[in-house]
Amino acid sequence: MSTRAPQERRRRRPTATGTVLSKELITETALRLIGEHGPEALSVRRLGAALGCDPSALYRYFRDTDDLLLAVSDRIIGDAMAGFVPGPDWVASLREMASRVRAGYLAHPRAAAMASYRITRRENEFRAVETGVGLLLSAGFPPAVAVRLYLAFIDTVLGHAALDAACKALPRERREADGQAWAEAYRSVDPESYPALGEVRDELHVMAESSFDMAVDLLLDSLAARAAALRART
Repeated sequence: MSTRAPQERRRRRPTATGTVLSKELITETALRLIGEHGPEALSVRRLGAALGCDPSALYRYFRDTDDLLLAVSDRIIGDAMAGFVPGPDWVASLREMASRVRAGYLAHPRAAAMASYRITRRENEFRAVETGVGLLLSAGFPPAVAVRLYLAFIDTVLGHAALDAACKALPRERREADGQAWAEAYRSVDPESYPALGEVRDELHVMAESSFDMAVDLLLDSLAARAAALRART
């Protein structure tokens, strides 16, 4: 898909199949196609066929497929954060924000790998970053520190959420085989060669689970301790 500047004037005439194109409809259709067919489905040819329009019509709304991918990424953020109102407890609010982000990526596991590391430059992302940074400012962190702590927070959340989503996107038989490996292959290793694994062999099954909640709790405990130390010094 070549790069073209989007036209300011949007034609609202229906397509040959009666569909009225819009940014929202195109984004929704792209997200659905990725969910059904994987990242390779993000092409103007597939989108045009799904929407019943000439593929060139999509250039009136998006410059190229990367521009559309950013819109898809922003849509996932918007869905995840819809209705979220931070409460007075900044730690609890960050925990809820983290859970929402993970749930958003798990809802669209085949799009998560494409979306989690991109900067959308769009309204939903702006609001999410505003919310997260605002919570850390409310905890008493100075601006320069709040921004760096937010980066650590959101990178931890996105990294774990994308990992969980990638696992969910695997075919079920592969996902089950990987999980079973912890209970079988790892449990059967020679304890003389792998003494640490031998010592914890009865606990290794938990390695098939997500570490998301543990990672978020560890990070938030650290942030709360930093905030308490900051208050003690002032």
